[in-house]
Amino acid sequence: MDLFRRVPQLFVGLFLYGVSMALMVESDLGLNPWDVFHQGLSEVTGISFGWIVLIVGVPVLLLWIPLRQRPGFGTIANLVVVGFSADFALWVLPMGEGIPAKVGYLVGGILLNGFATGLYIGSRMGPGPRDGLMTGLAARFPRLSLRLIRTGIELIVLGAGFLLGGTVGIGTIAYALAIGPLAHLFLPLLTVPERRRGDRTVRLPDPDAHPMPS
Repeated sequence: MDLFRRVPQLFVGLFLYGVSMALMVESDLGLNPWDVFHQGLSEVTGISFGWIVLIVGVPVLLLWIPLRQRPGFGTIANLVVVGFSADFALWVLPMGEGIPAKVGYLVGGILLNGFATGLYIGSRMGPGPRDGLMTGLAARFPRLSLRLIRTGIELIVLGAGFLLGGTVGIGTIAYALAIGPLAHLFLPLLTVPERRRGDRTVRLPDPDAHPMPS
């Protein structure tokens, strides 16, 4: 019966995650590493930001195959919903004109991103393509810490995105500092409990293992 909560929670979380991405894009003050890459590709190709998010997710998902990762329902939903919701939000959001509006978009985007992360991961429906790549590499190379693998991946995509023209700025730093504490705050509050039959054991996801659902 918990599917009646988990499925709506998954889709609400993914939709809000896309909106949070759009808010940070409109702030023009800096994006998280993957979105710097997405924005850079969008600038170079002329393809919309949301479509780039979806397109990039496909080869990332294919990298799961040699890592023996299995996508869940949430993985496929992530691949589709986040990009479209980001494009929709970019279409309806007014431009952030002036520093107060830009800062408001940035702060709102980061806070909403943390909340959406808690909803999406807390639904326990499967990791997003980029999260699965990270956890798959960690499983394949157990001598490397998850944090080290995450940092390495994000530095690579951040550098590539910057070279392509993606926005790196104070928002990039603010996101890096804030997303961990926000995940620690929202994940325990929003995770659907996983109970074993015959007892009341509840297992929650590790916030450090799921930095972002994009």
